[in-house]
Amino acid sequence: MRQGFTGKIILITGAGGGLGLAMAQRLASEGAELILSDVNGERLQASAQTLLEQQVCCRTVVADLAQESGIAALADSVCADAAPLHGLINNAGLAYGEVAHRFTGLGLAKWQHFLTVNSLAPLLLAEALRPALARARGAIVNISSMASYAPATAYGVSKATLNALNYGMANAFAAEGIRVNAIAPGIMATPASKGSLPAETYARVQAQQLLPLHGEASDIAALAAFLLSEEARFITNELISCDAGNRMRGWRL
Repeated sequence: MRQGFTGKIILITGAGGGLGLAMAQRLASEGAELILSDVNGERLQASAQTLLEQQVCCRTVVADLAQESGIAALADSVCADAAPLHGLINNAGLAYGEVAHRFTGLGLAKWQHFLTVNSLAPLLLAEALRPALARARGAIVNISSMASYAPATAYGVSKATLNALNYGMANAFAAEGIRVNAIAPGIMATPASKGSLPAETYARVQAQQLLPLHGEASDIAALAAFLLSEEARFITNELISCDAGNRMRGWRL
């Protein structure tokens, strides 16, 4: 495996398993120095232990990104030694299971929670880390969803909002050499994907793919690593689907 991230510091939110852990493993295999964050301390430590068993050490920070104080505390921890930050992956997000796939009847509190964690927290965290990212002319990857292309659910709306913020962030941070891109994963064989959809819905959405493949967290991890790398130095303000062609068939839930 190439070592394109040797000496580079990468922060991954939502790193307590699943996609976050897969991205951590991929980046660690290329030499990255990792800072992992999650709202769930037990899951975060489990991820750190998994990495340790693979001879990878990392820093961990428990942070609730639904709270402005949690965002500030995470940023303060990352920036404490004034080191440059080479990459930020905004992966933390809410699905809420069945509730995520409703549009009405949620009430203000649930809407605010979805939009805060899935949409606004990535922006506010990026703003707080902007000086550290600028020192490294770093890159940001926002993890969206194919649900954002047909935002008929609360989850889809929150990810469509993130897509719009991805555009704004790319524009706002460009003068400092900070690149900003987003990935819209399709159905993945991860606990989050399977746990947030009924089995029959999961199977139906997967059947809409052009390619008869099962998406793995490693597929998204590889794309995220590329977007953070110097090989993608001329790419910003992109939203890239990684869904086996699901979108071409008019994705619907």
